[in-house]
Amino acid sequence: MTTNNCKLSQAITESLDEYFLHLDGQPPHAIYEMVLNCVEKPMLEYILDKAGGNQSKAAEILGINRNTLRKKMALYKLD
Repeated sequence: MTTNNCKLSQAITESLDEYFLHLDGQPPHAIYEMVLNCVEKPMLEYILDKAGGNQSKAAEILGINRNTLRKKMALYKLD
């Protein structure tokens, strides 16, 4: 695992600690979706910017199919 991945894991862990700390007696709910929504959109925006808006290049950088990228872009209204 590279240093950057460790920092990202640490940031997620700290954010989840904060989330659980502030539940105020409420049960946790849909954490998987919450984390994905918090991480996926900014990651896609960042990579699309780095790829100069080129979806094929962005998909390659992300390691996903271009059609998958397009579906995620539509989901997050990044068209």
